[in-house]
Amino acid sequence: MAASRLPAATLTLKQFIRRQQVLLLYRRILQTIRQVPNDSDRKYLKDWAREEFKRNKSATEEASPATEAQDLKEANGIVTTTGVHSIHVREFSLDLGL
Repeated sequence: MAASRLPAATLTLKQFIRRQQVLLLYRRILQTIRQVPNDSDRKYLKDWAREEFKRNKSATEEASPATEAQDLKEANGIVTTTGVHSIHVREFSLDLGL
């Protein structure tokens, strides 16, 4: 069997698709945050989203639908506790049926 010509850091198809999904989710979150009328709430949410994505940057394990659902519920709690009701967490859910 011949050695692969691909670099060792090449993503598999599944990893590539997951990366694209994550980037799309991040863009949707930022687009939704832009609609928040209050400047301080908008900045808080933008910083929160950025930090969460940085914190999970090296995550490789696939989350179960139950874990993703719990994460979305926690995100919803964070958004509503800031008093920002114009953001709909469902808008950037991953069609989990929430």
